[in-house]
Amino acid sequence: MFIIRRILIANRGEIAARVIRTCQRLGIEAVLPTSAADADSVPARLADRTIMIGPADAYLSVEAIVGAAVAAGADAIHPGYGFLAENPGLARACEAAGIIFVGPGVEVLEAAGDKLAARAHAVAAGLPVLPGGPVVTDVAGGPDVVGGSDAAGGPDAASGPDVAGGAADAGALARRIGYPVLVKAVGGGGGRGLRVVRDPAQLGEAATVASAEARAVFGDPRVYLERYVSPARHVEVQLLGDGQNVIHLGDRDCSVQRRHQKLVEEAPAPLLGETLRVSMRVAAVALGLQLKYQGLGTVEFLVDTQRAEFWFLELNARIQVEHPVTEAVTGLDLVEEQIAIAEGRGLRLSQASVGFAGHAIECRINAEDPAAGFRPSPGTVTSAVFPAGPGVRVDTHIQAGSAVPPQYDSLLAKLVVSGADRAQALARLRGALARCQVSGVATTLPLLSAMVDDAGFAAGGVEVGWLERGLPLQARSVRNENG
Repeated sequence: MFIIRRILIANRGEIAARVIRTCQRLGIEAVLPTSAADADSVPARLADRTIMIGPADAYLSVEAIVGAAVAAGADAIHPGYGFLAENPGLARACEAAGIIFVGPGVEVLEAAGDKLAARAHAVAAGLPVLPGGPVVTDVAGGPDVVGGSDAAGGPDAASGPDVAGGAADAGALARRIGYPVLVKAVGGGGGRGLRVVRDPAQLGEAATVASAEARAVFGDPRVYLERYVSPARHVEVQLLGDGQNVIHLGDRDCSVQRRHQKLVEEAPAPLLGETLRVSMRVAAVALGLQLKYQGLGTVEFLVDTQRAEFWFLELNARIQVEHPVTEAVTGLDLVEEQIAIAEGRGLRLSQASVGFAGHAIECRINAEDPAAGFRPSPGTVTSAVFPAGPGVRVDTHIQAGSAVPPQYDSLLAKLVVSGADRAQALARLRGALARCQVSGVATTLPLLSAMVDDAGFAAGGVEVGWLERGLPLQARSVRNENG
C-alpha cells in the first residue's frame, strides 16, 4: 500500500473543483495544471498549487500533464472525465514516470475505449448485446464488413449477423440486423460518429460520414453497425473494483438526452422492475469481473422496459459526470473510493455493506441557449446565485466574474437534489431550479424548469427520445431570461 500525499488533477471545470474538495478533506495536496484560459478560474483558486501548462488544448497533451506532475512531485494523477481520462497513453506515461494513475490499468482502458473490444468482453461475460458487426468505409466501393467479432452471444443471435466466417457488404449486414440500424464509431462517445439509418439507400453515406467524423474527433475511423432500438431507456450501473473483487453501487437513469448528450440523470432508475434491475446489476458486475476491473467504472445499457430486456452499450472507465446522484443515495464519496483503490488498499466495501436510501436527480446547467438551437454561449458570468438547503447540492466552477471560454465544454454547474423518495426529490428540484440565477451568458435553466414541470417527466421512466420529441415546442415557448 502506498499513501498518496499529492495529486495532480488533470482536468478543469466543475470536476476539478470537486476532486480538489475531496483531496483537501483527506489531507492530500491538490495540484492543478491550468491552461492560459483557466489561469484565474475558481478551481485554480481552490487548488493548493497551480502549474501553467500552455494553451487551451494543453489538457489533451500527455507530455504536458505528466511533465507537470513530475515537476510538482505528485504521487498520482486523477484524470477526472473527458480529455485524457480514458487515454491508455496517459496511463502508460504515468507508469513509466512512477506516478499512480487513479483509474483502471492500460488493458482495461484499451478494452473500454474500443467499443468492439468492449462488446467482445461483454459477450464473454454473458451479457446480452445487440446484433451487429464491424464495417469499414471504402472510398471505391463503399462500406464493407471486416471479418472478426460478432454478436454471437446476443439476445437475437439466430436472426443477427454472423461475420466470423467471412466478409459481407454493409448492406447485407444491415439487412440481416434489420432496419433501422445504428452506425457507431468504434472509438467514439458523446454522440460523435453516430448515425441512425432507416433507409438502405442512406447507409453508405451515413457510414462514410460517421467514419470521417470518428477519424477527426477520435483519431480512429472504424465504425460498426448495430440494431437500433426505439423506444428504449438508457440505464447504467456504477461499478467499483480492486482488480480482484467487483461490486455495484446501484443504477442510474440517463434517458433525458439531446443528440445523445445527457441532460438529467437520476438514481435509482425509476419504474424499473426489480427483476430487471437486479439482472442488470448482476450483468454489470460480471463484466467487471471479466475485466478484473480496478477503480470506478460504469456499464451502460439500453433497456426495453415493456419487454423487460436490456442490452450492453458500453463501458466508461472513469468517473461519470452524473456520479453525485449515486453518492446521494449511497452516502459514499466516490472520489475517496477511487483514491483508496489507487493506493492499493483494495475494496473497503462489500456488496452487503452498500446501502441505498432515497432518490436523487441531477440537472446539468450548460452555457447554451435552448431557444437558439442550443447555441453555445461563451462570455463572462455577471452573477450566479445557487440554492442551498436540505437535500440540495451544487457542483460548479463558476461565480460572478467567471469566464466561460468558447474552447471547452459548456457545463457550468450540476444541480443535485435528493429526498426520501422521488416525489420529494422532484419537489426540491422544482424549488431549487426556481432559486437558480445565472446572468451574463444564456443557460439551459429555463428548459430544465419546463422539463421538470412536464407530466411525462414527473411520472418517471421517460425514454431516450422523449425530450427531442417535445423540444421544438419547449424551445419556442421558453424565453431565456438569464442571458
